[in-house]
Amino acid sequence: MSKNITPYKNSDLGKKEQVAKMFDTISGNYDNLNRVISFGIDIKWRKKVLEIVAKSNPETILDIATGTGDLAILMAQTNAKQIIGLDISSGMLEVGVKKIADKKLSNTIEMVLGDSENMPFEDDYFDAITVAFGVRNFETLEKGLKEILRVLKPNGVFVILETSVPGKFPYKQGYNFYSKNILPIIGKLFSKDDVAYGYLSESAAAFPYGEALNNILRKIGFIDVIALPQTFGVATIYSASKN
Repeated sequence: MSKNITPYKNSDLGKKEQVAKMFDTISGNYDNLNRVISFGIDIKWRKKVLEIVAKSNPETILDIATGTGDLAILMAQTNAKQIIGLDISSGMLEVGVKKIADKKLSNTIEMVLGDSENMPFEDDYFDAITVAFGVRNFETLEKGLKEILRVLKPNGVFVILETSVPGKFPYKQGYNFYSKNILPIIGKLFSKDDVAYGYLSESAAAFPYGEALNNILRKIGFIDVIALPQTFGVATIYSASKN
């Protein structure tokens, strides 16, 4: 990332602590706000992630930056024996635990409070690892990706869903206007945290995407790296594996 974007400009806290604080604050409205911001298209993107993961018939799945557990819950459709949702925000996890219980998936999905850059899991443990809209919140991107590589089994699948910036007119111009002007206003209307959705917009714009992220993944040691732009390029799904 060209610069380290943080939620709170004048805070003495590190990025991890700031991100945890921000998501704790917005956790109650996060799901509804996401649907509004993406016009519900994020559901379609997550289903495509599910399709990629399901092809490998995984028994163990890790969903990093799981938030309120949307993707982890979707992963239950793979019939995996063990699904773990990891997140740094206890507030988001509390919402997720309730959702999982309501869907009677508590025996399959475990929500774990933890740091994606220092995970409490053994080497070569997970058949599949997913991250939806979370890698840009890593304090140190390469450190987080190295941890993911460490806990992924050889031949396992790693899938990222992340925002990106459209490259073609008029989608690029429309996206820039929406993310800089409309997104923060919607965030302020729905959220108790005035800066949260300004940060999410700013961090998305600064994050490497497309071939730039592909090259970082290859540098870390991932193989079979593919980028699949979604909806005119406003999001991208990345798929990778491990030797």
